Amino acid sequence: MEIYLIRHTTPDIEKGICYGQADISVTDTFETELSEIATQLKGIHPSVIYSSPLQRCTTLARALQKEFKRTEVQIDVRLKEVDFGNWELKPWDAIPQEEINPWMKDFVHISPPNGESFIQLQKRILHFFEALPILSIDKKIFIVAHAGPIRAFLASISNTPLKDAFSISLTYGQIEKVLYKDGTFVWQKS
Repeated sequence: MEIYLIRHTTPDIEKGICYGQADISVTDTFETELSEIATQLKGIHPSVIYSSPLQRCTTLARALQKEFKRTEVQIDVRLKEVDFGNWELKPWDAIPQEEINPWMKDFVHISPPNGESFIQLQKRILHFFEALPILSIDKKIFIVAHAGPIRAFLASISNTPLKDAFSISLTYGQIEKVLYKDGTFVWQKS
């Protein structure tokens, strides 16, 4: 099975704002970014597209659905970005130091107030992948998600310590290919 992990396009939000599960739209560069993504995926015929329910992902997933005709889109909440809780939509520099400093030192295990830690995100995303129906070796799927879940999954299958997951570079619209063979996920680094 071939899995194409696709990060959403550029979100319509001011730089310096903390956002994770906030439902943000995409910028007016969407059509250009979509064209670049579709070009990279040309000739691949997915049997299904999975997407985070947040509109910056569903917008892309639905556009890919039209591009690749008759492909089903399945929305899955486990593909959401990390939950920043009380910090959502606040400027990073407005978050109290007594809250952000411990998190900055150990974001893997410490969660923002009313949010989730990176290890909680990883458990959620690994549960998604463990539940994927592995029906055919010839199957191809697209997964439209966010940088956090993609990094957490790629860190897991590449044996990268979770604290180093941000060393995995993911730009908006970037595609990473993963193969599933003989019970193992293998990242085909781009």
